[in-house]
Amino acid sequence: MATVAEHYKTHLAPVYLWMAGGFDAAVSRGETEIEATLPNLSRGITAVDLGAGFGMHAIPLARRGCSVVAMDTSSILLEELRRHAGALPVRAVEDDLLSFQRHLESKAEVILCMGDTLTHLSEAQSVEKLFSRVAESLRPGGKFIATFRDYTSPLVGEERFVPVRSDTHRILTCFLEYGPGYVNVHDVLHERNGSTWQLRVSAYRKLRLSPEWVSAALQGNGFSVRIEPGLAGMVRVVATSV
Repeated sequence: MATVAEHYKTHLAPVYLWMAGGFDAAVSRGETEIEATLPNLSRGITAVDLGAGFGMHAIPLARRGCSVVAMDTSSILLEELRRHAGALPVRAVEDDLLSFQRHLESKAEVILCMGDTLTHLSEAQSVEKLFSRVAESLRPGGKFIATFRDYTSPLVGEERFVPVRSDTHRILTCFLEYGPGYVNVHDVLHERNGSTWQLRVSAYRKLRLSPEWVSAALQGNGFSVRIEPGLAGMVRVVATSV
């Protein structure tokens, strides 16, 4: 089974923009989420985007006047971010999420961890370590906003086959295989090559994190926490440093 970084490098990153519906559509969704969670964002503040990918949230933050540190382990996705960011105040950094503090010059007002990035960490203890480091790195009153999928209730039978996106040239389907505390995600990609279809399959592991556990872990690090529905069936967490 591939690591998260390997899975993205060889399998998902080359098709990730397509999977997200294209750059403009994805960034529009990111702008909607920034407006919903940070309606009174001040210009000139420092924001950190963990698992930034191609900039779905980093670019809307920069457009609103934030100085953004955008971190990801995928060089392919970060190159897309740089290409689209242009002269916006975004610094793209290729590194592990847990190492984000080494790239900060001062404490931040906002730290994001969007998409399903939290579940990409190797174990629950790593999530707790991330929360502790986020708490250390936010100014008083600062916001930590994260989204993730709740895999704690296993899908069964045919429900484990999840269509992601398809068009006349490409079909992406996920197959989920549940274990204790984790789910193995098999990304099944069919791509048309002339008159034939090529099949590529890669699998990686995600954590099964419950909203209750995430809320308790953040509260244990001194946050006031609000849990709410996010986009596309995600759980959204808005945590305020107190």
